[in-house]
Amino acid sequence: MRVNVIIPVFNRLEHTQKVLEALRSQTVCDAMTIVIVNDGSTDGTAKYLQSQSDVTEIRADGNLWWGGAIEEGLKHVLPACQPDDYVLFLNNDTWFDDNFVEALVQASKENGGAAVGSVIHEEGRDPPLVSIGAKVNINRLAVWDLLSELSEMEKRSPCSQYRVDALSGRGTLYPALLFRKHGSMRPNLLPHYMADYEIAMRFARAGVPLVVSSKAIVYSPPVYGNDASSLSWRKRLFGRRSAHNVFQRLIFYSLVGSPVQRMTAPIRMAYFSCSRAFSTWRSLAKRKEGTI
Repeated sequence: MRVNVIIPVFNRLEHTQKVLEALRSQTVCDAMTIVIVNDGSTDGTAKYLQSQSDVTEIRADGNLWWGGAIEEGLKHVLPACQPDDYVLFLNNDTWFDDNFVEALVQASKENGGAAVGSVIHEEGRDPPLVSIGAKVNINRLAVWDLLSELSEMEKRSPCSQYRVDALSGRGTLYPALLFRKHGSMRPNLLPHYMADYEIAMRFARAGVPLVVSSKAIVYSPPVYGNDASSLSWRKRLFGRRSAHNVFQRLIFYSLVGSPVQRMTAPIRMAYFSCSRAFSTWRSLAKRKEGTI
């Protein structure tokens, strides 16, 4: 059994150094292969990676984005994978305890070859748990975190495992055979945001359990998530760096769900976008009336 770790990076060398330190401390370190896809870094990342004998660097020109970087990593590791091997997606701005990878592998085995994600703890938060995993209502085109459904007590003392509808790329383990059976990334369609959700949901439609283990903790610096508050409305809706990109969301919902849900995705997206915009406008209008 080997765990093939794929980490897309763009600059932030100090984070890359920290995540490598965490990986080298793993209880299953001897059974791991580390592949870093360096997508055009300009901060000395390339020079540093050249000096790391236990790391394979794949270098690109900055146009891969997350989905394309993961795809390049998969092309490198999958040909040599054995039936009992795994692939682990990681972001470089994370770190974890020594038993992190072992906990993921154990949870996958306990659940019949499941895809297993991590919970996320944020520095300085009380309680530290800030994310469990995604719940998705495909009919209403809505995504939220399972954490929002938990009581305050459970947030402080979560269950050992949770079932979710999609998994992020921030620390998720997949049996390697899944990519051979059901395909890999689709960077031409989803180059960045929602590419991780799409592949997890594709596997789920094939009957693969999507599990999150609360024993597998990814630690994150403050301000976890995608902060789009500083973006203009144009970049928020159409920018590739925005998780709210209209075209990416439309493509995502056109790829997931049942055949009927996929076919009707554009119509439903237009309806719910207008409905939510109208609700927001009404709320603002009522608030304004209340101040007069």
